[in-house]
Amino acid sequence: MIIRAAEEKDIPAITDIQIGGWLAAYKGIISDEDLAKMAGSREARIARHTDQIHKMNYIVAEDGGEVVGFGRYIFDNSYSPEYDVDCELMALYVRPDQKRRGIGSTLMNYIKDEFRRQGKKRMILWCLKENMPSRRFYEAMGGHVVGEKEFDFDGHKYPEVGFLYEL
Repeated sequence: MIIRAAEEKDIPAITDIQIGGWLAAYKGIISDEDLAKMAGSREARIARHTDQIHKMNYIVAEDGGEVVGFGRYIFDNSYSPEYDVDCELMALYVRPDQKRRGIGSTLMNYIKDEFRRQGKKRMILWCLKENMPSRRFYEAMGGHVVGEKEFDFDGHKYPEVGFLYEL
């Protein structure tokens, strides 16, 4: 498995991993209506990732020439200014059929190392409060909950918890 910077050619795979991740992880947490909207918005999500790939840092995990996970991160706290952090992990996804193979922890460690190389000290990431498997993963990776906020998806609000990492 290799970790590398994402390229535009990776965007369809990134989008499919994100949608598949939502459908697998958020069943029973996010409304069926919102999950259906996510699944039906592939082209819009591809366009959004195409725009964001030039504004944020994207990495992918590639195994056998196939993208099996990705991460997206920023070197500031513009999405969480109320917290004493200097960087944020915006997204971490592993293809559902590839979970529990170390891909998520490899991506997470790569991003944390990249932040350290840039002199960053405190990272935050947000996770849906009811997503217990991901919360256990983030805790095992060294994070601790520092706050809560609401995630708005098309007018529906879902509680999230923020995990702080000392880098």
